[in-house]
Amino acid sequence: MKLLAIEASQNATYYISRYQQIEALGAEVHVLNGIGTEDFWDADRYRIAGSKQIEDIVTAAKIWHAEEEFEGVLTFSESGVVTVAVVAEALGLPSIGFEAARTSRNKLLMRQAHERGSAAHPGFRHAPDIEAALKAGDELGYPLILKPTLGAASNFVFKVDDPEEMRARFADATSGIETMTWALMEADGLDLGPNGIIVEGYLDGHEHLIEALAWDDEVYLGSIVDRITVESGTFDDDVHHAPSSLTPEQIAAVHEVVRDAAHAQGLRRSVLHAEVRFHQGKPFILEIAIRPGGGGLDHMARISAGHDPIRCVADVARGIRPDVSHYAPTGVHTAAMCLISGAGTVESIEVPTEVAEDPALFFLKITATAGTLIKRPPAGNNILGFIGATGTSLTEALTTAHVAAGRIRTEMRPEHG
Repeated sequence: MKLLAIEASQNATYYISRYQQIEALGAEVHVLNGIGTEDFWDADRYRIAGSKQIEDIVTAAKIWHAEEEFEGVLTFSESGVVTVAVVAEALGLPSIGFEAARTSRNKLLMRQAHERGSAAHPGFRHAPDIEAALKAGDELGYPLILKPTLGAASNFVFKVDDPEEMRARFADATSGIETMTWALMEADGLDLGPNGIIVEGYLDGHEHLIEALAWDDEVYLGSIVDRITVESGTFDDDVHHAPSSLTPEQIAAVHEVVRDAAHAQGLRRSVLHAEVRFHQGKPFILEIAIRPGGGGLDHMARISAGHDPIRCVADVARGIRPDVSHYAPTGVHTAAMCLISGAGTVESIEVPTEVAEDPALFFLKITATAGTLIKRPPAGNNILGFIGATGTSLTEALTTAHVAAGRIRTEMRPEHG
């Protein structure tokens, strides 16, 4: 099977390992980057459109499709989901469709869809300016969550406790989104909806990350991971554990809210990465993305629940129903975490051999390199990479991950001014 992977603007080498996973399933992956480096992928299966303009990307894809006859189009990038929907439609291949993709990319349009579809969600307000944000505070009550409409990876997402903090964080977010990588990597020429800020009510309970599949009228929860991060005013999503601690009754309630939200977003045949948070004992949808979760969540899904989100991507891209079932944990414990440093420029990262070859680690991915600028909240949310470990219990898996992370040596040069 021949599949076309697309990024409007190449995100360094981040998605290479996932393209390799697709190929390990028997696919032949061709990569089209709007803007990218020359040596990104095998030269015979790699092209650069030379432009982020959606028309240029579509044209390049059509020319290549005429030569290769692709079976499907895919992306793993949050900044690529709308581009892929447009390209797939232009090639006459299975597509989520522009409107469903746009609704699933823009947090304001997503919330409005949840409201129309009666999916349980936090109260929200669009905040085009600080006056609107302060009014939202009066109407919804503090604490609140402030987030960009076209954000990703928790960049410029803040918990705010009072009007004074709202003023400060609104200024941080509105200036930050002007240079936020996830928005800048989108294809040009697409109407992605409002690029600004929304304010939401704060949900006070536990949070869960779900790899799922929507197929016609059903939604399958393939994997459920518990977020066990100690909460602060920013959201790093840095420590996770599976299998989930949710009870069967809670899982049934989560399934209902994810299904309602997915259908409200217009998703009938799609891979889903859903985030759910409990409030006063009931689950509410935070968001649903139409690509697998990042970091090591795909590995956690396979190990802890026997669910393969990457295989689902390949199947859905071709219009084939994946072989999935409802959540069934394997009993193997996994713990994963982000590798987080202080702000500054990376001078060096050294991974000792005993860490790189540790059989208890199922995932170790260093995304930063020498010269990488690391921004930390409130200026940004960059990390060094990811690490994940298995164990016979949460404590064992988490301890193994923490010990291994502590052996990775990083030299940073602080940034001033």
